[in-house]
Amino acid sequence: MMKKLLICLISLSILSTQFAAAQNNASSAEYLKRAEEIYKKVWHHYRVPSHGLFAENYPSGSGDTLTYFQEGGVKEKEVSFLWPFSGIWSSTNVLLKIPSVKKQYLPYLDSVASGAERYRDNVRSPVAYQAYPVKFEKADRYYDDNGLVAIDYAEAYLNTRNPVYLKRAKEVFAFILSGWDEKLGGGVTWLEGHRDQKPACSNGMAALAALKIYQCSKDKHYLTWGKKFYHWMHDTLRDSAGVYWNDIKSDGKVNKTYWTYNSGSMLEASVFLYDFTKDPVYLKEAKITAEGAYRHFSAANKDPRLTLHIDLPWFVTVLFRGYESLYKKDGNYKYLAAIEKDLNYAWDNSRDQYGFITHSWLPKTEELSKPKWLLDEACIAELYARLSMIKIKNKK
Repeated sequence: MMKKLLICLISLSILSTQFAAAQNNASSAEYLKRAEEIYKKVWHHYRVPSHGLFAENYPSGSGDTLTYFQEGGVKEKEVSFLWPFSGIWSSTNVLLKIPSVKKQYLPYLDSVASGAERYRDNVRSPVAYQAYPVKFEKADRYYDDNGLVAIDYAEAYLNTRNPVYLKRAKEVFAFILSGWDEKLGGGVTWLEGHRDQKPACSNGMAALAALKIYQCSKDKHYLTWGKKFYHWMHDTLRDSAGVYWNDIKSDGKVNKTYWTYNSGSMLEASVFLYDFTKDPVYLKEAKITAEGAYRHFSAANKDPRLTLHIDLPWFVTVLFRGYESLYKKDGNYKYLAAIEKDLNYAWDNSRDQYGFITHSWLPKTEELSKPKWLLDEACIAELYARLSMIKIKNKK
């Protein structure tokens, strides 16, 4: 009798394992399907073929006021600004990391990289990427935007080994370094020519850009600068729980606003530094920031349908990248699971008539009916592509 019971339990265990594996495999396939679905929707609806670029919103032409500039109150234009454009570039780079679809998305990378060059300003020195395409107007050049360009070019190089991409990443980083000064202990400002603040967004992305270029080139110049940006951020804008504030003003006053991506960029940077130096302090700091950000943004959430406060979907995507990098070291899926759960809730409940997700990831009537921002939608493809890769690796 005991022998039969043991055999039965072993059989159930095997079936359970097989079922879990099947579920895991199905999840990977489903997440890739979702990534491709939303990516192709973005490409179809937002694409402005005459310029090889994308619209700011869909439906477009609503004259939306954009608030993410130094001067504020900028109106929606013929094509998107550089920051939302970077969202489709990043999602393309992640899809290229999935072997089963890499060949399919290589032409998309060629097109997106070509589009990025339309923002490249080689009149002013150093060469950098301005906020709006050069053919339309002369525009401001933001250090955080250029950090994103450097990161995307470095990722494009890792995906293709095309030396032009690495050359572009290094060129952009030279522009970022031109903004470094020793006021407030170091760091760069937000906008070229303006010395009013040194924000986490510019300096966190600069740290990541340097470390990704080091990953590509093994040139210690970039590792040195990655450490300098990281330690300036750590010493200047990190709170006692390891979460990062928004900026420090020129008078030394810290703006203690929290955004998910500021902790996300530093979390990923700390894991990179641990990989490159093997110094356990960086891994320890990564774990502190991971838990601190989780606690802070869980507490900030006021809706029981979600786990985290979705301040901006792309910001949460940057936090996801940091959590993913840490997960590869410690295997703790807790933080990724929270974002996965919230994203799936949004997918199931908060999509509009075109299949695009609301800004808050909640089914708010006023959000469902309004045009959707390119950056809010492009990052959904990146998140689902990343989740698909995680599930594939877990299966192995």
